[in-house]
Amino acid sequence: MANTNSNRKLVPEAMDSLDKFKYEVASEVGVNLKNGYNGDISARDAGRIGGNMVRKLIQQAESNMIGR
Repeated sequence: MANTNSNRKLVPEAMDSLDKFKYEVASEVGVNLKNGYNGDISARDAGRIGGNMVRKLIQQAESNMIGR
């Protein structure tokens, strides 16, 4: 059977940058993340962080496409 792990990173070297980005976005939305394990935050807060990360990445991609 094929490996269906969707958590595999296409660019492993980007992990540090994504981690910094996650903490930056968490700070902006008022969620206090600590270094290491954050499994005790609510699903709502985790969703706010992830949703805002996606929104910002899409905005950045769109602005790069317009600038071409």
